Formats: sequence, C-alpha cells, structure tokens
Amino acid sequence: MTQETILANATLVLADECVTGAIVLRDGRIADISTGGAVPKGAEDCGGDMVAPGLIELHTDNLERHIQPRPKVDWPHNAAILAHDAELASTGITTVFDAMRVGSIPNGKGRYVKYARRLASELLALRAEDALKISHFLHLRAEVCSETLEEELAEFGAADRVGIVSLMDHTPGQRQFRDLSKLESYVKGKLALNDAEFQEHVAQLREMRALHGDRHEAAAVAEARRFGAVLASHDDTTEEQVAVSAGYGIRVAEFPTTIEAARACHAHDIKVIMGAPNLIRGGSHSGNVAAHDLAEAGHLDILSSDYVPAALLLAAVRLGELWGDMARGLATVTRGPAQGVGLDDRGELTPGMRADVIRFAMRGGVPSVRAVWSRGQRVA
Repeated sequence: MTQETILANATLVLADECVTGAIVLRDGRIADISTGGAVPKGAEDCGGDMVAPGLIELHTDNLERHIQPRPKVDWPHNAAILAHDAELASTGITTVFDAMRVGSIPNGKGRYVKYARRLASELLALRAEDALKISHFLHLRAEVCSETLEEELAEFGAADRVGIVSLMDHTPGQRQFRDLSKLESYVKGKLALNDAEFQEHVAQLREMRALHGDRHEAAAVAEARRFGAVLASHDDTTEEQVAVSAGYGIRVAEFPTTIEAARACHAHDIKVIMGAPNLIRGGSHSGNVAAHDLAEAGHLDILSSDYVPAALLLAAVRLGELWGDMARGLATVTRGPAQGVGLDDRGELTPGMRADVIRFAMRGGVPSVRAVWSRGQRVA
C-alpha cells in the first residue's frame, strides 16, 4: 500500500536557498517538491515552519554515554541502544555514525577493556529486526595509544557497516591536549585521579604510543581500506600533521585544534568537522580553536553534535544566522556530512532522495523540532 505524506505551506530548506513550498513523501522517498503557499487537500499545513533534510551525525559519543551512564555502570545494551536511537530521532538526527572505541589497555593500572565488537553486534541485530527508528552506521575510533588495537580491528569486516575509521592519538602533550593542565583538569574530574595517579596515567599513554603507536596507525589505515570506510583524522594541530593525514588518504578532519591546521586541511581538500557544543559555548573546553573563528574564516564544513545530540540543529541554525544564509548553515549537518562520507541518497530535499525529513519552528531563538520522518515513516 502506498504511504504518502504531504507537507505544505512550509519553508523548505533546499540546497542553496529557502523557499515557501510543499514536499511529497511517498514510499520512503521524496516524490515531489513544489513552490508556493497552497495547501492541497490531505496535506499538513506547516504554517511556515522550516522543513529540512534529516540531520546526519558523523561523530557522537552518545551511545557510549547510554551504555555507561556512570563510571563502572554497565547499562543493558539493547535498552541503551534503543534509548540512544530514540533520543537522536527526537533531535532531528536521521542518520548516525555511532562512535565506538577500538583499542584497549587490559593490563596494568588504569585498565580499560574492549566493548566495540559486542556492542556493534547488538546494534546490528536490532537493525536487522527493524527495531531502530533511524539509520545507523559504525564509526570506529582507533586508539593508537593502546595494547589491542590490531586484534580488535580484525574482529570487524565489510558486512559491519563500518562507515568511518578515525585515527585517535591521545598522547599527552600534543593534539587535543597540548596543554597538560587542561588534560589534568579533564582526567582528574572524569576518573577521580590524584596527582600521582594522573602522572602515572600520562606516563602509561606515552609508553603505549612509543611501543605501539606507529604500527597501530598503519594498521588502522589498512583496515579502513578493507572495510571500505572513510578515513578520518582527529585533532590535527600542525600543517605537518595534516600533510601526514593527506598522505593516508584522509577525507575528513575531526576537530582540528588550530586555524593553521584547518586551513591546511582545505588546501589538501579535506573537509573540516567541528563540534556543535564548541560553537554554542563560544569555544573549546580544551582551550583549542573556536568553531566560530573557523566559520568566519571559511574553514568549517561539517558540524558534529559530539556529546550533546540536541546541539546539532541549534548550531546549524546559529551558523545560518552568522553567515546570513540558513541553507548554508543547515548544509553543515545535512548535505555536507553526506558528501563527506559518500552517502549520495540523503542530505538534500530532492526528488528521489530518501524521505529523511524534519520539521522545526523557532521558539525564543531556538529551533524546536515538531516532527521527524525516517524513510517516510514518522519517528518523532
């Protein structure tokens, strides 16, 4: 049976402009788009609300937050996955690349164990049952400062929907935490370490980098190719680091920490992802470059909600206001990420695309999600 939804008298956020019009969703696809304020029989009158493509999230730690809501608390995974899925749908996200750490330290002090293979299998099983509201891919965060990265990557294959592999080098004193005082504040607050334990933590990570870092980095690059995944860098700081990223064939750079690195990324045709919370808060919690500064300099292509799912739409609207171009602002969370990872069936309001669509209104200067459709089915 044909399933059809018509949204009329809406402000349609198209690829390059916003226009008043109507959109027809039919059998999971966008069937038609027309302009004008008419409301045909059977259509929903949107009253001028914005109608945009569903948001595409490339890097979020939100699933990890659901499976471990408190330190040492392991929440039932299926319940956590379903809650995470529903939360993202409620914020307008219709495609997500769920970030999962690969690479553990099972020995010595400050141990952490692997979890990604089990969690990915549970997520993919729920997807096979059609139990999820939105589209899920895997984003494997390859921790080079670890003991087990190679064996954990080997547990994944081409059938696992691994869309992104990102190179994570958290060696203290460089990249995200060049300022060790920022790292100290963050780690002590998160892990409740004393001074001696923090120094031991720093020494352990530096040792892991020296012992395994180069080999792990090469392995992650090779495995990304085996999966058919997009390769991403993380926290590039210098032009030299960006040049290495370009040599690996990296296509997206997550959270470069300096304007020099972001500029170098564009020189190498690497898309720059910045955190929506950084933009909303007015700066980085790690003391690195502000997303606002990169936006003004023209070096910001894609936004990620990172650790606050609801931040994604709000930050895109803020960019639209900053640039004086709402279509351009929304593209950083729709068309931009779709193109960055090679998804050619979503990210735009165009006939033939997946019917992943959101409707939102502005309330007190903040976007309020009114409805969300995934493959033409209303999910929020």
